[in-house]
Amino acid sequence: MTAMVLTAVFAVGCSKPDYPYNGEGSGVYNGHEYVDLGLPSGTLWATCNVGAKAPRDYGDYFAWGETSAKTNYDLGIYKYYEIWDGDSSGLTKYCNNPYRGYNGFTDDLTVLQPEDDAATANWGSGWCMPTIEQWEELMDNTITAWIVTNEVSGRLFTASNGNSVFLPAAGQWFGDDGPDYIDAGGSYWSKTLDLNDPDGAFHFRCGNGGCGINEWGHFRVEGLSVRPVCSALQNQQK
Repeated sequence: MTAMVLTAVFAVGCSKPDYPYNGEGSGVYNGHEYVDLGLPSGTLWATCNVGAKAPRDYGDYFAWGETSAKTNYDLGIYKYYEIWDGDSSGLTKYCNNPYRGYNGFTDDLTVLQPEDDAATANWGSGWCMPTIEQWEELMDNTITAWIVTNEVSGRLFTASNGNSVFLPAAGQWFGDDGPDYIDAGGSYWSKTLDLNDPDGAFHFRCGNGGCGINEWGHFRVEGLSVRPVCSALQNQQK
């Protein structure tokens, strides 16, 4: 198989960024643009959120383990939660605690499977949601700053090779009243379950005061943003 040709043209799924950006090492995979930040793992970060047309766009919101955007992020309609049936309710997938599982349900799944990964389901094979280790790698190998671009607030992450990714502060969505905390902070899913409490999954939070992964998971039913990643090896084999 021939190596993929890299290009700095943003013409398929996401328009050219408004923030300072060095296009060398950028490219397109399955119709969506990525940028190479020179990370040790070779992870390539998408330039846009799932559902966005430009890096500054918020995109769609997803409950953890669901692959379609909704207008109501409530426990009663969460895909992997069974409401009261007799005297039992609880999780029906991704659960390591019988007290949280429906009728004592547990499984050994701690990372989202491809069919439940909003990045894979919407962008195709090769794209996926980041693990907590990939979020940590992004923080450890970039310089970050809170910026406003085209009146949208968010965090810019700039690597030593000059390339950058921007995470807009899209807030988070619970219930049916629309997203909260827009422009104050951004909440982005990882694909990693919180083993201490399977009602939650780890997420990356970024705001004006800083960014990082919370020590506790975020409630899975809430709608958060998704920023996909892919690997350099996948692109070389494309």
